[in-house]
Amino acid sequence: MLPVIFQKDRLQVRLFSDRRSLGVSAAADAAMAIRTMLAEKQALNIIFGAAPSQNEFLEALCQEKDIDWSKVNAFHMDEYLQLPADAPQGFGNFLKERIFGKLPFRSVNYLNGNCPNPEQECERYASLLRQYPADMVCLGIGENGHIAFNDPHVARFDDPALVKIVDLDEKCRMQQVNDGCFATLEEVPKYALTLTIPAMVSGKYMFCMVPAITKAWAVFSTLNEPVSEAIPATCLREHEHAVLYIDSDSASLLFE
Repeated sequence: MLPVIFQKDRLQVRLFSDRRSLGVSAAADAAMAIRTMLAEKQALNIIFGAAPSQNEFLEALCQEKDIDWSKVNAFHMDEYLQLPADAPQGFGNFLKERIFGKLPFRSVNYLNGNCPNPEQECERYASLLRQYPADMVCLGIGENGHIAFNDPHVARFDDPALVKIVDLDEKCRMQQVNDGCFATLEEVPKYALTLTIPAMVSGKYMFCMVPAITKAWAVFSTLNEPVSEAIPATCLREHEHAVLYIDSDSASLLFE
């Protein structure tokens, strides 16, 4: 009976029958970690991913009780460049609607994709991340195996930057169409700001929620391909406190 729990290298994997139970369980685990850390620290810093795959998790996390969100600084991990500021596809807008605008965080820190100087914006946000080191990262995995917008052709496990400008590969951009965020590939921006892999894996805890049949190849590859930048999410297998949450759809290639 699901959930099924197994290990791949250091990565704990939890398999659920459906995305709703996946999201609820992941939120309960993340909430427990938040409560534990808040008992030991005056403030926490949490990075959140923005994608439809995170919907159930974010909804359930907002309903968790006995968390003092006024001691939590919130960050988001990537943003399109030069998308209209009020566009619903903007990742900051996505998170504002689903969590940032619902909970009384100590601070909410947005990447500005409409800044006049993207290089300066990268350094501004990197400075914040250095000032407020991540305690937890809540993320997904892209169809091409990316985390944040670290597509295989720009991913570096040893990236010297914490935040950088990237061009998005076609599979990554097509995912946004598959997710229903854009009607056509031509509408999807080609450039974005992203936290790098070193910035992502710096968090003490990583909770990675990956439901849906469209992620089956990414899940299979994350767990079975060699750890390398060719499948950026394989870095999760080397993290001491990372958990991957999958459902029967995203796990469908694992047991063929």
